[in-house]
Amino acid sequence: MSETTLEVYSDYVCPFCYLGRIAFDRYQEEREEPLELEWHPFDLRGRKRGPDGEVDVTAADGKDDEYYEQARQNVRKLQERYDAEMAQELRKDVDSWNTQQASLYVRETHPESWRAFDEALLDALWKDGRDIGDPDVIADVAADAGLDPEEIREAVADEEWHDRLAAAFEESKRAGVTGVPTWVYDGYAASGAVPPEHLERLVEGA
Repeated sequence: MSETTLEVYSDYVCPFCYLGRIAFDRYQEEREEPLELEWHPFDLRGRKRGPDGEVDVTAADGKDDEYYEQARQNVRKLQERYDAEMAQELRKDVDSWNTQQASLYVRETHPESWRAFDEALLDALWKDGRDIGDPDVIADVAADAGLDPEEIREAVADEEWHDRLAAAFEESKRAGVTGVPTWVYDGYAASGAVPPEHLERLVEGA
């Protein structure tokens, strides 16, 4: 891996992943040498996913109303700190499996377009409030990012890419990742939507 590559484990439905990307972009702006971002998918809804692969929003995951209210407060604080445009603090009704399957496909087959697609997906959910788990929405976002929407729609329905995403989720577990975003550089890690100066310490101090 290049010395100018920062890894990130994330899930599109995590508001802290969206806010963390804003912090990453701010850090990028201050660097003389561009820093590449290597994305690894993580299934934030995994504990609520049933045998059929569907997410049961009523399933217990150890997170109560107090947890979610604290999460909303933390999102609002970071939103103000980063002056971030957001349509909502949380979205518990969106399943990102299709989203991440499409993103994985683009990363592997159209790497030059992945970053634009990735950012467009995050914006579609967090700025525009769209359900990015919907294949039609994913196709629209792909078109806006300069990709063939029908090609991406087919990738979302492809069993091979479904299996490849499932394997990527398992790889994230084996790497010891339990929450997102998790940033990794040269064997050192940081968790959460950490500020730009924290990312700088992670990279420059490694």
